[in-house]
Amino acid sequence: MEVEILDAKNSKSLGKCRVQAETTIKALKNEVQNLKPSMPVHRQALRSEPRGKTLKDSDTLQSLGISTGGKIYVKDLGPQISWKGVFLAEYAGPIFVYLIFYQRPSFIYGSAAANPVSLTANIAAACWVGHYAKRLLETVFVHRFSHATMPLMNLFKNCTYYWAFAGYVAYHVNHPLFTEPNTVVMYAGLAGFIVSELGNFSIHMLLRNLRPAGSTVRKIPKPDANPLSQLFNFVSCPNYTYEFLSWLSFSVMTTCVPALIFTAAGMYQMTVWAIGKHKNYKKEFKEYPKCRKAILPFVL
Repeated sequence: MEVEILDAKNSKSLGKCRVQAETTIKALKNEVQNLKPSMPVHRQALRSEPRGKTLKDSDTLQSLGISTGGKIYVKDLGPQISWKGVFLAEYAGPIFVYLIFYQRPSFIYGSAAANPVSLTANIAAACWVGHYAKRLLETVFVHRFSHATMPLMNLFKNCTYYWAFAGYVAYHVNHPLFTEPNTVVMYAGLAGFIVSELGNFSIHMLLRNLRPAGSTVRKIPKPDANPLSQLFNFVSCPNYTYEFLSWLSFSVMTTCVPALIFTAAGMYQMTVWAIGKHKNYKKEFKEYPKCRKAILPFVL
């Protein structure tokens, strides 16, 4: 059968594709690329209506009710970059930026640079670098991405956010006038940071094992034998909960207002993501636990 491909922007016909009823949207994207080589598969969003919902790669034309003479609209998503590439760039930057302030304070503060650096500043640097080093390793060895690419502009947006906050926080924590908090407060914050980082890692490992390699299978995440994964009994996105607790603990450890602002900004964005994922879970799984919140147990 033949299916006509049209530009979603102006409904201009790009040509017709000879396909089978069992042809998937993923396979159809290859045909669209043959019609328009400047639009590779990762730049395509196929729809049954010009402004309709993007069709899933696993859908078949038959399951969508599309027969011979049917029409499919394609939207050009613009230049793309791999998710892994974006993550590596946005996580490597904060390490580099922070270490400039920590290891070369004279570049920033001149002759007023503190020497030696305070104990809290030393520990904060280790925590900061450790956190982003963990993220880099997780990007390479742990995370399995459901989408291969994202818009190229996200690279600049994400890097600006992470790199700028790295400089903002590092400037104050490593400043010659930085005042260390009470020792008890500092070590309490450090303990909270370490536990939260371990919790975040345990959730990432659980989510990785939930999705077989090379698939987009979705299941209801549940706690495993790791006690830190028990947070799944209360929230849909405990990885975000632990991430928030990590930076809240870092803020307590350093008693640094810019760190707290960074924590608040991150919490806002993660809350938006968590609420969206929570709604999708409830929509997709009828048996999804009703007692779970999105990101904060019993609250949100």
